Amino acid sequence: MTFPRERGRESETERESMATTPATMAKEESRGMHGGENGGENERVRTAEMLMRVVPMGLCVAALVMMLRNSESNDYGSLSYSDLGAFRYLVHANGICAGYSLLSAIIVAMPRPPTISRAWTFFLLDQFGKQVLTYTILAAGAVSTEVLYLAYKGDVAITWSSACGSFGGFCHKATASVAITLAAAACYMVLSLVSSYRLFSRFDAPVACTSKGIEDPGFQE
Repeated sequence: MTFPRERGRESETERESMATTPATMAKEESRGMHGGENGGENERVRTAEMLMRVVPMGLCVAALVMMLRNSESNDYGSLSYSDLGAFRYLVHANGICAGYSLLSAIIVAMPRPPTISRAWTFFLLDQFGKQVLTYTILAAGAVSTEVLYLAYKGDVAITWSSACGSFGGFCHKATASVAITLAAAACYMVLSLVSSYRLFSRFDAPVACTSKGIEDPGFQE
């Protein structure tokens, strides 16, 4: 005799859920349209995000050009960045990062309706891309730093003599290029924080829905 009452409760609960769902969606959509904050603060955060996308692009291009033009010839011979695999990898990594930064800056600057689904989709894809690029240029910077250390100090155990005493200009330019690359990696880290702050200040985090049975207080002992 209790089953009809239980089904009635379930039907009533489902009707309430269906009635409140459109209102909830409209509320979230309205919140997305207004940005969840005043226009001035939202504009400042957006400007900061744009700058943090353009700055690493400029740094990567500067490091790339500096390394591409890095060569030296003297009485001891000639030396170019292409003679070392670590520096070639550094050039390729900076080129990829500069291209991604330009593309992401264009996408962010394009006007589009601020819906929750689009914002979260772009955020997750962008975060994945930034993570990959950050590790890529960090690896390039680390390997190049090791090569520069050997070029400056040498290694007697492997009979690797110091080269920077003979090719000082080459080593100085390579050091500057590596330092700029590491600065670009730091910018990507800061950009991840700025992007996260901007998204979470506009929208709530997605709530994980769990399918649980409806408990009827009438059956509780």
